[in-house]
Amino acid sequence: MTVPIALTVAGSDSSGGAGIQADLKTFAALGVYGASAITALTAQNTQGVTGIHHVPPHFVTAQIDAVFADLSVGAVKIGMVAAAAIVDAIVAGLSRWKPAHVVLDPVMVATSRAPLLESDAFEALRRKLVPLAQLMTPNLPEAAMLLDEPVAENESDIVRQGQRLLDLGCDAVLIKGGHMHGPESIDYLVTRQGAQMLSAPRAATKNTHGTGCSLSSAVVAGLAKGDDLETAVRRAKTYITAAIAAADRLDIGRGHGPIHHFHSFDFE
Repeated sequence: MTVPIALTVAGSDSSGGAGIQADLKTFAALGVYGASAITALTAQNTQGVTGIHHVPPHFVTAQIDAVFADLSVGAVKIGMVAAAAIVDAIVAGLSRWKPAHVVLDPVMVATSRAPLLESDAFEALRRKLVPLAQLMTPNLPEAAMLLDEPVAENESDIVRQGQRLLDLGCDAVLIKGGHMHGPESIDYLVTRQGAQMLSAPRAATKNTHGTGCSLSSAVVAGLAKGDDLETAVRRAKTYITAAIAAADRLDIGRGHGPIHHFHSFDFE
């Protein structure tokens, strides 16, 4: 049995709702075998991050090399990169193995507002990782930080920022609109051919921990299975919308709980 394979290069969330753990759950839920290269260990739960321990850069490279040397990786997701030296390690690995699809989720701040990216790593991410990405998936604050602009508040500004982000070197940008308000949650897929609006009903829940990680991983799962980019993004949006809508079926933690990655499975 041939199974599509995806690799996530990201940080670990000890509470299981975001990071590597969310990525692997997403891959599994969508029928993709997940491999991982861990960049950082975080001590966190649904209420916040209490500690971060960086994995030595040479060991990040070793994990990436070990996976590619043995597994037929169809697509790669990059999440929390933590530090500039880790960015360099990831760039070295990707440049050596040249995966067909790379999706970059520029994780900078946790849901609890704890910083997840050191200041010296910010410019390294912009200059070195973004040009390697087929798709970048910032939320509205992350897009603004990457461009050193105020957070976009309307559709025209979101699309304009997406077009500016393309100038950093990636092929496409998916700006996530979860931080906006209103009955619809709208994401914007911006490519050099134009912009598309992806809308879904907004779920009234506080349990959104790991949403961004899981959305980018769902796109990667689609690419690993052979979907074109637009199809992968649209299917990922559908999956995440349902996972958020089902989040309150879970009772996990006392803060911002996780989304329901396995909402389509009946555990009862």
